[in-house]
Amino acid sequence: MNEIFDLQAYLSAGVEQVVADALKATLKDPRESAFLVKFAAASRAASKKRRESEDAGEHIPSYLIASITSACNLHCAGCYSRCNNATVDAAPVQQLTGEEWLRIFDEADELGISFILLAGGEPLLRRDVIEAAGKKQNILFPILTNGFFIDKRYFELFDRCRNLVPIMSIEGEKEATDARRGKGVYDRLVTNMDEFHRCGLIFGTSVTVTTENLREVTSARFLDSLAERGCKVVIFVEFVPVTDEAKELAPGDGERDYLRREIARLRAERPEMVYISFPGDEKESGGCVAAGRGFFHINSHGGAEPCPFSPYSDVNIRGSSLREAMHSPLFTALRSGDILTDDHDGGCVLYEKRALVEALLAAQEK
Repeated sequence: MNEIFDLQAYLSAGVEQVVADALKATLKDPRESAFLVKFAAASRAASKKRRESEDAGEHIPSYLIASITSACNLHCAGCYSRCNNATVDAAPVQQLTGEEWLRIFDEADELGISFILLAGGEPLLRRDVIEAAGKKQNILFPILTNGFFIDKRYFELFDRCRNLVPIMSIEGEKEATDARRGKGVYDRLVTNMDEFHRCGLIFGTSVTVTTENLREVTSARFLDSLAERGCKVVIFVEFVPVTDEAKELAPGDGERDYLRREIARLRAERPEMVYISFPGDEKESGGCVAAGRGFFHINSHGGAEPCPFSPYSDVNIRGSSLREAMHSPLFTALRSGDILTDDHDGGCVLYEKRALVEALLAAQEK
């Protein structure tokens, strides 16, 4: 693939900008700022490792997404993970162990990976993995959680291990959140936020952006309510339809342009919080950064996948190193072809072009 810019420099600059923004957002919290100063140095060292690998002909992604369990207690409307059968009510026994996840985190640290997003299912069901992540202070672990299992022991762990940052999922205000996630979820989230604020602990929120809630979740009223409760990070995740009936909820070009402009404005006018968009403007990053260009996904059973919305794998991390997984035939084919940079209707190019991904995978298996 013919890159039109330096992808490694683009991704490294993005990581460093997130860290710098987070430091500004926590200036009033000496303990949080002290951790972020140390992490900023570790992040620069990790960027240097990735640059050295790049110069040697090997591209290392700056972050990973790790779905550490397939179990979840909620049944959120339109959940892509349940529709893909990646999330269930009870976790099967063959999921990766805490020791296996720690080995993955160790390898990521050695390669220079700075961020690992812990997802699920509901990741806080795997306290053993969360505790293992807390030991890796050179890596920042945002934890994408519904908030139901945050208890006294977790508050103590988050206080001890400042590299663990809970990111609670919310859909807007009470009506929108409870409509998608279930009655009482909003009140539970607010209670958690107030306790985090009282304890002086950093936390963030994740918002699934649809055509229905776009204006609400970028409104001053909603963002004020988060800032007043001490929220420091807002991750806007574009809704990816997994059924034909849900396509009308996916942001189109107009909505994505609006979100991009709003995020630029919020970063300039409201530095008390960090604003991240996923997948963001793929045109600026030369296309989709999945399949190891910028990140890849490891599912709860160890399968290395291009991204959570593209659940296809030809290698399991149980039988390979992290470095070997990044060079799997499927990932290599995706990075060397045109799929990641193809035009698409929005959301996720790999989900929209899943037939092509399936064909690539089938070709590798022959």
